[in-house]
Amino acid sequence: MNNDPNPTQPTETTTPLRCVLGAAVAGGLGYAAYSLMIAIATNFAKKPIHSDNQLVVNLTSAVRTLVVGIVALGSGIFSLVAIGLLALGIQLLIQQWTKSQNN
Repeated sequence: MNNDPNPTQPTETTTPLRCVLGAAVAGGLGYAAYSLMIAIATNFAKKPIHSDNQLVVNLTSAVRTLVVGIVALGSGIFSLVAIGLLALGIQLLIQQWTKSQNN
């Protein structure tokens, strides 16, 4: 086991290109999750619940809501990550530009 109080830092640095590529991946996953959510919601809407038992209707409605909600949450999280990575890339570009202007 390494008992070094100052662990070595990773040599890779965050670059604007890596941020933009990460934003593209996260945006693609967010779009895929959004498309999946729309497909699930449409499928649920086309297949209504056929039951006279109120408990079955309530449970089915709750499960459908949870399924669509979880996929919507995933879509939202990936979309926010994409926006954040894009903003970080822009910030890094501005920092590099101002550093080169000062030198």
